[in-house]
Amino acid sequence: MNSVRQPYSKRWQILFVVLAAECMDLLDGTVVNVAAPSIHRELHTSSTALQWIVGGYPLALAVGLLIGGRLGDRFGRRRMFLIGMIGFTAASALCGLAPTTGVLIAARLVQGLAGAMMIPQGLGVIREVFPADELPKAFGLFGPVMGSAALLGPIIGGGLVSLNLLAGAWRPVFLINVPLGLLGTVGANRLLPRISVRHVERLDLVGALLAAVASLAVIYPLIEGRALGWPAWTYASIAGGVVLFAVFAGHLLRLRRLGRDPLVEPSIFAHRGYSAGALVLMLYFGAMIGVVLALTLFLQLGEGYSAIHAGLTMAPFALGTAISAPVGGGLVDRVGGRMLVQLGGLVSLLANAGLALILSSTSHVSTWGLAGPLLVWGIGMGLFIVPAFDTIIAAVSDAETGSASGALNAIQQLGGAIGVAVLGTIFFSALRHHGFAVSLRDTVWWEVAGLGLMLVLSPLLPARARPAARADDPLAEPEMTVAA
Repeated sequence: MNSVRQPYSKRWQILFVVLAAECMDLLDGTVVNVAAPSIHRELHTSSTALQWIVGGYPLALAVGLLIGGRLGDRFGRRRMFLIGMIGFTAASALCGLAPTTGVLIAARLVQGLAGAMMIPQGLGVIREVFPADELPKAFGLFGPVMGSAALLGPIIGGGLVSLNLLAGAWRPVFLINVPLGLLGTVGANRLLPRISVRHVERLDLVGALLAAVASLAVIYPLIEGRALGWPAWTYASIAGGVVLFAVFAGHLLRLRRLGRDPLVEPSIFAHRGYSAGALVLMLYFGAMIGVVLALTLFLQLGEGYSAIHAGLTMAPFALGTAISAPVGGGLVDRVGGRMLVQLGGLVSLLANAGLALILSSTSHVSTWGLAGPLLVWGIGMGLFIVPAFDTIIAAVSDAETGSASGALNAIQQLGGAIGVAVLGTIFFSALRHHGFAVSLRDTVWWEVAGLGLMLVLSPLLPARARPAARADDPLAEPEMTVAA
């Protein structure tokens, strides 16, 4: 019998190490929003650079996720997990010590790439060291742990910034990852088993490069164009990025015809439900991440909230998600995944419309005035996120599930980067002519429009989640966790 399928004596300690790595990644994606105003003040960071600091991480993570899992198959999950953990820790230290905005942006990109090497390996190791009957229990811990991290992240980040422990109040937000990363590295080195490496054909480095250049060609002008007055090259770059994505698709098809292993299985996009679902996911997460950045800047720079006050103000959003996610898990079998996705999207749309109307009626808002819309928005997100991945993946065949799942995680991260680029540009453009409240209101209305388009596309999704990949399936749980 293959030893990797037998119970491993230190499997629960390994689970703790993997959860620590996942929490580092999630916290890093949430606390930076709270720290953004402090970075802006202390490094004299431009609004464009702030978009890169926030959006550069998911952009690098999206590109890296396309090849991160394959690297683990080829070179070993233990080795790649350690490389990713060490890289993430070193990049976090560089973020915290960054003397300039440029260094901080570069370190954020390295963080994203290191996270893409680390995350897929941890989830794969759990599948290999736990027996099948214990996998539901192991993956069942992801939800509460990650939910707690999402809830506490902005509060912890706000507290660290408000304490002003170092010369730069924002620096501990990144430096806190260093001791956690060092402990995680030591734990992984001691606990993770040396599992035999699978045979994998040569890596599709050309495909990875095409995907990276195409993504950058689209996102770079979206962020830089506003500050430069939208010169002709910005439009040419976006058009070139679209062409490069077409070249990327042709490259994948050519490798498949040659019988080689492409970076992404091209046939998954031939399924209407999957392609529509990818757009639904990009629209939802892009809208959410872009508006959260604008809202955080509004609270601290516009309303004068402290970082901890802003973090506490955002807490109802995470609380709403924590409340509704278990409810969505219980309803997915009865009402169907597509209906829950539509319900979650509609609730999120109504919550943001309510937020925009509040901003239209007053130039100042209180924490309690925002609590209702943020709580309802969080409830909508919880209903959306539980069935979204498994419902979209139900559109592909059994043989395509692995590639479709990995690509969907990368698409979600890319959507976040595009959301920061587009909605951040809308927010900062309006800020040149109006106050913070009007700028945020306009940004939220654009988010409402994006959610409306998402709902228009949602009927193309499969009606129900894949029977072998529902929310209660342990093999499906990691995908939802990464999304959360």
